[in-house]
Amino acid sequence: MRRRFEVAGIVQGVGFRPFVYRLATRLGLGGHVFNHEAGVTIEVEGDAAAVDAFAAALRPEAPPLSRIDEVRAVDVADAGERAFRIAPSAAHARAATLISPDVAVCDDCRRELFDPADRRHRYPFINCVNCGPRYTIIADLPYDRPKTTMRAFTMCPACQAEYDDPRTRRFHAQPNACPACGPRLALEDAAGRPLPAADPVAAAVARLVAGAILAVKGLGGFHLACDAALAAVVAELRRRKHRDEKPFAVMVRDLEAVAALAAVSDAEARLLTSPERPIVLLARRAGGPSCDEVAPGNRRVGVMLPYTPLHHLLLADAGGFPGPLVMTSANPSDEPIVRDNDEARWRLRGIADAFLVHDRDILVRADDSVLHVAAGMPRQVRRSRGFVPVPVRLPRGGPPVLAVGGELKNTICLTRGRDAFLSQHIGDLENAPTAAFLEEIAAHLQRVLDLRPEVVVHDLHPDYHATRYALHRTDLTRLAVQHHHAHVLACLAEHGREAPCIGLALDGTGYGLDDTIWGGEVLVVDGTAMQRAAHFRALPLPGGEQAIREPWRMALALLHVAGAADRLEQLLPRWPHAEARTARTLRDLLARAHPFPRSSGLGRLFDAVAALLGIRDLATFEGQAAMALEQAAAWDPAVPPYPIDLVPAAPGGTPLVVDPAAMARALLDDLDAGATPARAAARFHATIVATLVTLAQRTRADTSLRLVALGGGVFQNRILLETISARLTADGFEVLAPAQVPANDGGLALGQAYFALLSLG
Repeated sequence: MRRRFEVAGIVQGVGFRPFVYRLATRLGLGGHVFNHEAGVTIEVEGDAAAVDAFAAALRPEAPPLSRIDEVRAVDVADAGERAFRIAPSAAHARAATLISPDVAVCDDCRRELFDPADRRHRYPFINCVNCGPRYTIIADLPYDRPKTTMRAFTMCPACQAEYDDPRTRRFHAQPNACPACGPRLALEDAAGRPLPAADPVAAAVARLVAGAILAVKGLGGFHLACDAALAAVVAELRRRKHRDEKPFAVMVRDLEAVAALAAVSDAEARLLTSPERPIVLLARRAGGPSCDEVAPGNRRVGVMLPYTPLHHLLLADAGGFPGPLVMTSANPSDEPIVRDNDEARWRLRGIADAFLVHDRDILVRADDSVLHVAAGMPRQVRRSRGFVPVPVRLPRGGPPVLAVGGELKNTICLTRGRDAFLSQHIGDLENAPTAAFLEEIAAHLQRVLDLRPEVVVHDLHPDYHATRYALHRTDLTRLAVQHHHAHVLACLAEHGREAPCIGLALDGTGYGLDDTIWGGEVLVVDGTAMQRAAHFRALPLPGGEQAIREPWRMALALLHVAGAADRLEQLLPRWPHAEARTARTLRDLLARAHPFPRSSGLGRLFDAVAALLGIRDLATFEGQAAMALEQAAAWDPAVPPYPIDLVPAAPGGTPLVVDPAAMARALLDDLDAGATPARAAARFHATIVATLVTLAQRTRADTSLRLVALGGGVFQNRILLETISARLTADGFEVLAPAQVPANDGGLALGQAYFALLSLG
């Protein structure tokens, strides 16, 4: 008998065809397998029992990097094939296959890398079908070498023989190469002039050991690297990059080196060693091998393990450098990661002391992904290299949709049927290069997915660049969705749910429906319908957006609503970045009801409390004050909350308003009575937990809803995520929390796309 199998999923570039060849050959079957733009087609012919055995083994024995979403099988007429072969790829009218993300170097290739007898010994571009670049080098589908940036390199006879032999793990490994025929490294000085070096890696290591800052070309762009133990060098990198305090990631050799640097759980270790090799946020060890300047004032550090052969060489003992290395995205502050050699030479001039470059082009920029483990599972903070473009499976499909995300931590999303393709991290759309990157990624995803969207969906904020981009797409039907509604829908989408729910949408900034900024929201969400059940009181933003960068201004606003503005003089010594005259002027303007912008954002309340406690009065990056407040808290689940008032927005009406005035007065009294900032920070967290649990209970009483979906950047706070989830679950709620996509605005586009599909449903 003969049977045809149509296989969809991540089945190209992951060793799927050689696996099929070996399985069919083992079972004595004839036939063929080939790639096309919809996936893989297999036909096998032979004994009926062997054909059934083939079908039974197809899913469970598939290569580890593959993901089979669908197998359709049909019996067809015999063709008389007795041998099995791998046929050339074919092109269909419309792409439907999935693209593999970039994958860390596998154990087999790593062993060869350090084997003096191997012909690829110390070759920085060693790879096979189980590892190496994928998404960042693909120009089009199907995934064949001429449609990647490896088309510039003609394989030597030895590599070609491996590529053609289905018994090897380099069969149709599109980036296959060796020192005789593949990409090459070069070391350049600060001006981009070649430096003579028989071994560019060893020469680069010597510079790192001597305290140089190097630009190193990787998979999705350049890193800036330096010795993480040298405080003066790390401080100089901060000065050159204009990155005052935002933490740098570090790269270390292995898990033993991680353990010297930070506490690491089994779950975190599994994440560190996964094929995606993300940055994982860990609790720093006091006295570890990295200097404090790596993450100033931060009790956590982002750590990753080597994921390219070049990284392994840089960190190997044989190279003379034990690590850890600062390994941070190479870009001038707030711009996209540098991708090309020429681009690096001019954009990083004055930042890098030398350049370690190669001649394999990077087609698509992709930063490192960032995750942490919270409430027992990995959760995305920045979803990028290693995870993109693996789609999120939606509970429903529809016409192709382009969702363009928000202004900060921007990502975009395209849908194809029930698959939602969330892009890599694009960044904050506050400068022209990042705005151009959004448009570049939108075009690239449409090309490689062969999608022509019919609908574009955007945030309500009229001044976001993403909104303006969407409004210029006059060829598409345009939809808009409120920011926090989209956050809740993103959580429902990744969990495959359509049910109405209570949404806790908590962040710093989102365009509201009442001429204020929202961000502390309890919503009732039923598909495209949304009602505001409760929210935090909107606080004035003294000085507008400056209040986000200077949390002492938010503290002043909280004092004002609490009737405690007379405490200003007492608190000024806690705010070294506040100019006294400006503070007094703002106090007087608040008293006169000056029409400052207003925000219910819970992030702004965190900022205010961080400043009241003297923890942080200036923020040099987004969320810094809230992060510092979380880390300062001496958390104990039994710590008593401060009082807080829940009042109707209008007599007998809804929504309920959370008034923090009583909490602020109690917190100040607590400090006067000798409470430490750590104790007060813990009580503040307990207050927020108790308040949100109470609001969920009240909303359940009004609506009978028991499903709760969490969304917004505040849920990167592990105290809140874990404690609220546990208490709601114990009270009979079903709680959904973001994991596959970030809780912050990096997941917003997914919720927007889901809104569009529900609207068109």
